[in-house]
Amino acid sequence: MNKTLLSLLLLPLALAGCVSIGAKPPSSLLSLTAEAAPAAGATASGKLNEALTVLEPTSAAKVAVLRVPVQIDETRVAYLKKAMWVERPSRQFQHLLAETLRARGGRLVTEGDAGTRGPRLSGRLLDMGYDARTKSVVVAFEANRESPGGTIDTKRFESRVSGIDPDTQDVAPALNQAANDVARQVADWVG
Repeated sequence: MNKTLLSLLLLPLALAGCVSIGAKPPSSLLSLTAEAAPAAGATASGKLNEALTVLEPTSAAKVAVLRVPVQIDETRVAYLKKAMWVERPSRQFQHLLAETLRARGGRLVTEGDAGTRGPRLSGRLLDMGYDARTKSVVVAFEANRESPGGTIDTKRFESRVSGIDPDTQDVAPALNQAANDVARQVADWVG
């Protein structure tokens, strides 16, 4: 009886070594880092209804995941092996864009939708991945700039970095470079 009871108690421990739940995590995770950011100690102030609010963009289905999409041809998408984002690409791009705008100075920039009535910047992240046909990374963003009076302007931005091999070591810095380029283009447009 004691042996049976002991066996039943030890069975879950023995099985724990045999069962693997979930995929093996990658050795590192990808993130975006702003090339232009305010210096430590920099301040900004203003009225909330005049602050530029940067909203998290919506995103195309292929980039709405934590994997890096690879466009194989016109109709097929795969995902880069051993590459995962630390956070949703759309959320990371929101932070990158806000930091780039803050670095320009001269205006208060907030993130998220806190019921502000000032100018708003939103959009759709169309692509943030690797194009196998051209051996390049691509970041594409369609921005929407809404003024307090209700006027909406839309513009599409894109950046490509060519000559990139399809591995994490090459793709990660190229994606960061392309995302920063798009953020600079948007900041120039917003003013």
